[in-house]
Amino acid sequence: MEKKKYMVIFQPSARRGLIEEDTNLIEASRQLGVDIEALCGEKKVCGKCKVRIEEGFFEKFGIQSSRSNVSEWQEEEDKFFTPVQKDEGYRLGCVAKVKGDLLVFVPEEARAGKQVVSKAARDIHIDWNPAVKQYSVEVVPPTFEEPSGDFERICRELERNFGLRDLTIDWHALRKLPRRQREGNWSVTVDVWMDKEIVRVLPAKTEDYYGIAIDVGTTTVAAYLCNMRTMEVLTTTSMMNPQCKYGEDVMARITYHMMNPGGLETMSNDLVEGLNKLISQGCESTHPPKKRKKKKAEDVDASTEPVELPDTTKAEEESEEVDPKKYPCLTTNDIVDLTLVGNTAMHHILLKLDPEFVGLAPFPPVIHRSLDIKARDLGVNINDSAYVHILPNEAGFVGADNVGVLIAEEPYKHDQMQLLIDIGTNGELVLGNNKKLISCSCATGPALEGAQLSYGMRAAPGAIERILIDPETHEVDYKVIGRDAWKKYSKPEEMKTKGICGSGILDVLAELYSSGVIEKSGRFSKNQKSNRYRVNPDTRQPEFVIAWANETSIGKDVVITQKDVRQIQLGKGALYTGCKLMMRRMGLSQVDTIKIAGAFGTHVDKTKALIMGLFPDCDLEMVHAVGNAAGDGARAALLNREKRAEANWVARNVEYIELTVESDFQQQFMEAMQVPHMKDAFPHLEGVVPPEVLHQK
Repeated sequence: MEKKKYMVIFQPSARRGLIEEDTNLIEASRQLGVDIEALCGEKKVCGKCKVRIEEGFFEKFGIQSSRSNVSEWQEEEDKFFTPVQKDEGYRLGCVAKVKGDLLVFVPEEARAGKQVVSKAARDIHIDWNPAVKQYSVEVVPPTFEEPSGDFERICRELERNFGLRDLTIDWHALRKLPRRQREGNWSVTVDVWMDKEIVRVLPAKTEDYYGIAIDVGTTTVAAYLCNMRTMEVLTTTSMMNPQCKYGEDVMARITYHMMNPGGLETMSNDLVEGLNKLISQGCESTHPPKKRKKKKAEDVDASTEPVELPDTTKAEEESEEVDPKKYPCLTTNDIVDLTLVGNTAMHHILLKLDPEFVGLAPFPPVIHRSLDIKARDLGVNINDSAYVHILPNEAGFVGADNVGVLIAEEPYKHDQMQLLIDIGTNGELVLGNNKKLISCSCATGPALEGAQLSYGMRAAPGAIERILIDPETHEVDYKVIGRDAWKKYSKPEEMKTKGICGSGILDVLAELYSSGVIEKSGRFSKNQKSNRYRVNPDTRQPEFVIAWANETSIGKDVVITQKDVRQIQLGKGALYTGCKLMMRRMGLSQVDTIKIAGAFGTHVDKTKALIMGLFPDCDLEMVHAVGNAAGDGARAALLNREKRAEANWVARNVEYIELTVESDFQQQFMEAMQVPHMKDAFPHLEGVVPPEVLHQK
């Protein structure tokens, strides 16, 4: 008798599929191409395969996930989980078996194939003027003749030496003040926020102090730890947004809040936990690597190789002079300022502001302006007295992340007409110059990032990141993350392919089109030149094989289906329509510069982006990748307080337009679905795409 099959979804990888009943979650993860640590070979003794079963109805996926949809708790699991973790739904993947539909979250520490997140900080010019500044002063000790308070004594010296007046002090900093003043023998260093409030007091004179800038994306979160004095980025840490398990896009998360009591608080707590993990990782990276003592020669048999002793106690570690400039050995308490950007939904969920009305026309946010909130009130683990500065929102679907892009790129300071495209789960566009700026949001959906495709995945080892299709034979060459050699220079079994990530997805549509595998409408051509094209006997869907099963680590052919092609067309069509309608609104037939931001801005192949019709025809010399400009904007606001005022100004002076109310929006969108477009000419593709393909009817 054939076993029942249930839908199993792994997050944050977004891999999903039907899995037979009684399959354990480790085996299910293998079938779906999800890497979960299982060091003991499923002997139930290492505890590395920890997963969490999510509870609730997930409308985005159309499933009811429940902890009762897995097999019963086993006593082997007791030694790996606390009672609280058990109540939260944690299980061992090698023990828990599928009994119904499931949404399974794989924690960071259990993921074998770590996602590759391209969020590196760019070298951009920032004028030094941080919100938190550091001052060192010598304080006159109290006497019977002059016994004024410790705080007043510091204020007197700060006014005398630096002109700072009417200062206040945070209560947590005040509690530490008397002892630190005396520890420093009346020499102190204070950190002052916005020339108003003392947020930290340190004994003696110090030079360096630290802040962190965070970009909360729908899919990924990146944090930049900065030396506030030198403006150097010490380290960048990143992770998948832990909210991915509630849905890949913002509407899915808003829906989760509406459908599940306590959903908003759950999502907010998950994000705060993730932020704290990133902050801790950033601080830990400033510590020197530990070295272990090696056994002395007389303690080791002459016939054996030198071995290292286990790292059991600090006493066993080699003592070594640590360079404080290279390794400042920071703790989270050393972080005295934090700036944060994110789209409007991420902003609202973090702050536990009801996001329901952001998802309903006319999509108003709860608040536009920037906010300064004590980190301790948000549960963010940095200095007790520090603030979190959250940049302002433009509109319901254009948030502080887009404001970050604007203050990083500053189109409002130039005569050039610039088009800024921030490609992510939600595409955000800005067009204009120093005379006028307009913005819009495009529902690109998560397909361009790998979700909703049959073999789409996040950027991790084994993901196809580059694709070439021979126009004569339709044979495929590709490259995967984690391997330098392309397929044609490798043995099939060396590829260990699992799926296709975002940069590969941008490649694949352009390659399928320019090689003639698909027509401009997106339909598979009848003129196929290899056995890679077929009709799936189970789904009856046409599909094209990118990687054969013997080239993969999942034992299945990695394919692009007709449905996958349509999903990519929807995403690229939305972006093109946004660009075109904004240009029409401004009376432009072309722009001076196109800047592509986001992780795609780092990896996009400009030629292939133009071939697929991601933006209107242009000279590719005018297209520039600007990386994670939203994170750069957050960093600019951390290191220059004037950027915070600038952000509030620009957020209110960008005209937001709602594309869907344009009378011909549906017609424009339908035309933009075709590759590169149904009607618009692309003269810059002459000589790039074969003429019989480019000019097909």
